[in-house]
Amino acid sequence: MGSLGSPRSTSIPNSKPSATQNAQVSELETSPSPFPRNLLADKTHMSRSESAKKKIKNKEILKPKIVTGDVGYVLEDVPHFSDYIPGVPSHPNPLQDNPAYSVVKQYFVDVDDTVSQKIVVKQNSKKGTHFRRAGPRQKVYFESDEVQACIVTCGGLCPGLNTVVRELVCALFDIYGVTKILGIKGGYKGFYSCNTIELTPKKVNDIHKRGGTILGTSRGGHDTVKIVDAIQDRGINHVYIIGGDGTQKGAAMIYEEIQRRGLKVAVVGIPKTIDNDIEVIDKSFGFDTAVEEAQKAIYAAHVEAESHENGIGLVKLMGRNSGFIAMYATLASRDVDCCLIPESPFHLEGEGGLLEFIEKRLKENGHMVIVVAEGAGQDLIADSLRNTNHDASGNKLLLDVGLWLSQKIKEYFSGKKKMRVNLKYIDPTYMIRAVPSNASDNIYCTLLAHSAVHGAMAGYTGFTVGSVNGRHAYIPYHRITEKQKKVVITDRMWARLLSSTNQPSFLSHEFIKNVKGEETDLGSHFYLENEYALCNGSITDAIEKM
Repeated sequence: MGSLGSPRSTSIPNSKPSATQNAQVSELETSPSPFPRNLLADKTHMSRSESAKKKIKNKEILKPKIVTGDVGYVLEDVPHFSDYIPGVPSHPNPLQDNPAYSVVKQYFVDVDDTVSQKIVVKQNSKKGTHFRRAGPRQKVYFESDEVQACIVTCGGLCPGLNTVVRELVCALFDIYGVTKILGIKGGYKGFYSCNTIELTPKKVNDIHKRGGTILGTSRGGHDTVKIVDAIQDRGINHVYIIGGDGTQKGAAMIYEEIQRRGLKVAVVGIPKTIDNDIEVIDKSFGFDTAVEEAQKAIYAAHVEAESHENGIGLVKLMGRNSGFIAMYATLASRDVDCCLIPESPFHLEGEGGLLEFIEKRLKENGHMVIVVAEGAGQDLIADSLRNTNHDASGNKLLLDVGLWLSQKIKEYFSGKKKMRVNLKYIDPTYMIRAVPSNASDNIYCTLLAHSAVHGAMAGYTGFTVGSVNGRHAYIPYHRITEKQKKVVITDRMWARLLSSTNQPSFLSHEFIKNVKGEETDLGSHFYLENEYALCNGSITDAIEKM
């Protein structure tokens, strides 16, 4: 176990140290630490005018980095050390001497390579938004022996966490020869509570075969100043942060504080959310595994339902605000009769309601399977049952829609209809979160980790990595934290699901009337040509844009 509590040192000395400072440095050099301290603590005082100038400069640095070009080309670039550290030295990339890469025709990504966010365009379309392409650069801004890296996992569990940790360690060690790598235990709070372990390729060799994370995780615990103090204390200059949108917001704050202090520290995010609700990127790691594992629960529900008279199998899957797992698992299964997600409102009672549809399907087939995302139907749960509490990450604690829906279905058939049903409720949430990643996700985790390490070594910071239209890119933090990705129910993918399940939309005319204030043609919602590209997955947004 290492300690994070020794005196801080800055990365850019600006003046000759005093005798007192020399004594402090001598004490630092002789104190026990897994990382040698080569950087001196510079306590020079700035005048008020210099301090004010620095604050103004920092504000300018923290603005989004936008580069424009011809025909509407826009590059949403990520920060680089050269933006705020004058004269920062570069070095040849050791990758060119790595025997594993000797067969590669082109070692390095071209400096002008970017990835387009939109690939379906018309003849006269503008080029649109681009992101910097991920990959190794010809020049790096760290010598291998000066790198002191740390890795932290935050938030809930997700398949692939251990794989990302393993591949970060192996990429640093095997590709760039970095040997000083720390694991921060227990999430963000581990930075300032002295919870660390040393990571080596040998220690992480088999961890991809296990679920969870060997570093442990937690929600909350983010204290920007304490975390950056700890990073500075240990001389850490590579920070790899694995977590969801809340975690990446925290990473952005860490990066901003590091820039304010003028430290040569690369802060890199690797987005993690099992719900696949991170904006811009194609998908998040662990999503494929989650969809695959959800099939087992759906299969079990189908067997139970099919084996009993009027059998109903109800499966609750993850999806707090986005129903991607439920939608893709339903499409993959083909055994589902009804899929309910947060983006698509539904009503229980009356004509065109869910209960009427369940009754109809039972009379037709004698059984049915329902998949519901955890965030669906929250507005229907009685006010007396609503919970306004939040977890440590600030997420609203949702009520169990599966239990609530089970009770409503039983009440409907035992009361008004006097019809006996046999309902089995399955919640595989924690089983899915805890499994190791599958082959597809293992490969994806490797690519994400390698992209992250290449970017940090090349001097980029304040970014997250992800696949955009099949190409890995470096994306500014604000682009993945400003909003969540949601299922667009006016898109063809949702129409494919409706075609597969043969379920109605469940949208009532009253709902649309309340939203728009006038009668609207219900049948047009799912096939609008323009609206689905404009709305953020909400039928309300789609109707507003009609």
